[in-house]
Amino acid sequence: MTLANFFEQYWPLLLLVAWFGYKAWNSRRVRALLPALKAQGATLIDVRQPTEFNTAHAPGTINIPLSELGSRLSEIPRNAPVVLGCASGTRSGMAKMLLRKNGFEQVHNIGAWTKFLD
Repeated sequence: MTLANFFEQYWPLLLLVAWFGYKAWNSRRVRALLPALKAQGATLIDVRQPTEFNTAHAPGTINIPLSELGSRLSEIPRNAPVVLGCASGTRSGMAKMLLRKNGFEQVHNIGAWTKFLD
């Protein structure tokens, strides 16, 4: 099998591996920045549903479910960083796009909410 055939056959798998690699790298990067972001007055938002949040959450996080985020933007300070988390990083990734679209500049996706605990 040539390298070209390998990529032709396995490009979806390689793309998936690259995506998960990026998510892991970005999560580690945001976790490393978390102390500095907190020192800057970051707002820590967990975008899971209230039932998920009430089961377990990181101290200092506020719960604004992704489904309500668009209507609750006024609750989020625009002059400080925002760090988002959820169960896996997918909903918080969508929340990041929503906040960026609405003019928030310092938005970070930490991935899973448990990473707020590190």
